[in-house]
Amino acid sequence: MRVKINQLVEGCILKESVTSLSNKPIIQSSTVLSAQTLQVLKAFLIRDVYVEPFLESGLPFLPEEVVEDPTDVKKLDNSSFYEVYINTVKEYKLLFSNWQAGVPIDISKIRSLIVPLIEIAFKEPHQIFDLHRYSTPEDYMYHHSVSVGIISAYLGKKLHYKQGDYNQLAIAGFLADCGMAKIDPKILHNGGNLSSAEYNELKQHPVLSYKMLEKLSLLKESAKLAVLQHHERIDGSGYFLKISGEQLHPFGKIVALADVYHAMCCDKAYRQKKSPFVVIEEIAQDLFGKFDVQLVNLLTHEVAKLSIGTEVILSNNQIAKVIFIDDRYPTRPMVDINGSYIQLLKRKDLHIERIIN
Repeated sequence: MRVKINQLVEGCILKESVTSLSNKPIIQSSTVLSAQTLQVLKAFLIRDVYVEPFLESGLPFLPEEVVEDPTDVKKLDNSSFYEVYINTVKEYKLLFSNWQAGVPIDISKIRSLIVPLIEIAFKEPHQIFDLHRYSTPEDYMYHHSVSVGIISAYLGKKLHYKQGDYNQLAIAGFLADCGMAKIDPKILHNGGNLSSAEYNELKQHPVLSYKMLEKLSLLKESAKLAVLQHHERIDGSGYFLKISGEQLHPFGKIVALADVYHAMCCDKAYRQKKSPFVVIEEIAQDLFGKFDVQLVNLLTHEVAKLSIGTEVILSNNQIAKVIFIDDRYPTRPMVDINGSYIQLLKRKDLHIERIIN
């Protein structure tokens, strides 16, 4: 019989194997469910399974059987990306308060928040590199964590990572700053005016995050390393470990780039936001050597996804139309403003603020 996950109890026996979205078996048929396997089912967002009508003990198992309701579709399908995103940010804020109070991290809960969100985001990719528009200085930290999870997963998908891997990237980005919950709240909310001692304490957060995740079996080691390494740099100039080059895990390189991209695009109490086009120019030029070149090129391609005829808003608030793109300088095309042609490559006082969708 078919039952919902929340109806299962320890001792239930699977009648059919449970598979993931990629059709790989998660738990084989005839498995007797334990507390651990129930947690695995929840982590993979399995909604219902087929079980025997009796328990391992021989006693009958008598839950309400699932009857398919034609209106029972995923509610997220009818929700806008913005609504789901904002709800996820609110959930993160609540979770962060719990972590500050000492509540351990529940990976099943995290997965149930971030995985459905990235699936919606993948259907609306133009939203992904515009997430900074939703952030506020007051709630920046919560927006940042959710956004880094989405951007990291998207970069992983574009690199042809398997679904399981880019889901882990999403969770790593989402939890990269969870260790901030162990930092003195006065430091978190002082508006950027940190003393040297306070800044050094803040720089402990990658290690604190890693320690909060270290013993969680449902999170892969690659994701844990991404959390630990998300402030490291290719040239060794980052923190906390000061490692460089090939010492960095690929996941760490991805989350690091997603982290700095979103941070630079956002309004903060101590720093004004920058256009995504300016940010990727600075990452490619001013921060050259700090991030993986392949990833920077991918980020540039995704952010500056322009084509002839694309309408953009410039930094002077004028609307322009792209008429020529030099592949070497994708962020600075030639544009047409009411019949006047402007080469942005020669106009350093102007830049693209955003694409008009």
